[in-house]
Amino acid sequence: MNERMRGLGAKKSIIRELFEYAKTVRAEKGADSVFDFTIGNPSVGAPQAVADAMKHLIDTVPPEVLHGYTSAQGDPAVREAIASYIRDTFHAPAQADRIYMTVGAAAALSICFAAILNPGDEVIVPAPYFPEYKVFVETAGGVLRPILSLPGSMKPDIAAIGAAINERTRILLINSPNNPSGAVIDSESLTALCALLAEKSREFGHTIYLVGDEPYRELAYDGVEVPYLTNYYKNTLVCYSFSKSLSLAGERIGYVLLHPECENASDMYAAICGAGRALGYVCAPSMLQLMIPYCLGKTSDISIYAKNRQMLYEGLTSFGYECVKPEGAFYLFLKSPESDAYAFLERGKAHGLLFVPGDDFGYPGYVRIAYCVQNETIAKALPRFEALAKEYNL
Repeated sequence: MNERMRGLGAKKSIIRELFEYAKTVRAEKGADSVFDFTIGNPSVGAPQAVADAMKHLIDTVPPEVLHGYTSAQGDPAVREAIASYIRDTFHAPAQADRIYMTVGAAAALSICFAAILNPGDEVIVPAPYFPEYKVFVETAGGVLRPILSLPGSMKPDIAAIGAAINERTRILLINSPNNPSGAVIDSESLTALCALLAEKSREFGHTIYLVGDEPYRELAYDGVEVPYLTNYYKNTLVCYSFSKSLSLAGERIGYVLLHPECENASDMYAAICGAGRALGYVCAPSMLQLMIPYCLGKTSDISIYAKNRQMLYEGLTSFGYECVKPEGAFYLFLKSPESDAYAFLERGKAHGLLFVPGDDFGYPGYVRIAYCVQNETIAKALPRFEALAKEYNL
């Protein structure tokens, strides 16, 4: 057997381990024995448009179409609807024949890495970052190079990224709004990053691609704008999922969007299609594809996450914790009261609190708290966070 794959299967991610631990504790001690802030599973229901679209499709579309194969890269009408929405909403370049439908953002990212990377090529990513990036990149034969973001704001350290780019760099991977910090890369920073990529591409004589992981695009607060990447850099691939915006995490539907003016766009799109074929990611679920045109631009009730965010941030900071105030997504990055975030987690467990150490996101000394939970969960958990803070004399 492949020993690397055996190892990945034998040891789950820390997020999944803690999620399973929470289920076990609840089964043994009751629902309020543990407050699980580990996993980004939306607690807000999908908008009514999803159910209405599903029912309409079942009632009107012949079963052989509804449940049959689409084109390998996705239904043409669905891809055109997505491209039209992007052009109209973000005034950004998008074409149907440069979109590839995928089984969520994970498949989209895996396809991009397989399409671009040759063995030993490097992917630079600002840390903190989603832990599975390392798995996806290494599976494609690449090397992930994390660059610590600026403390406090968790914005990318542009100077450090510039210093890290070398002749092996092929991709800058960004995730905005960010999991786990909730930071959003603003227009000014994105402009600087794209100028840097253009400069380094000329310096090293090959294209350095910008790959954006954007499942949290719609989850931004206080009027914060999330810039659309293809308006800034032509050698861009956008990986999107409807998992968070429509609360469809378990349905796994998304896409890769290639900038239509990307260098050698036809060949790059062929590589995307080839990667989808090689990985077995052809024909994303057809019924979910056909649902998308009815739900573009709609979201779940994001105001609930905004309320949770404010309640949690105000409560934790009042207890003396130091936190990065999230601008988007549904995570809060809290500085551990002690340098060892795993030790902080163990003390949290004694209070029935579960969160994820920042070490697994490439940023030690912090923990991620997922606030995509019921509001009453936060209300009940805050006194426990307060008791934990008192142990540290915050």
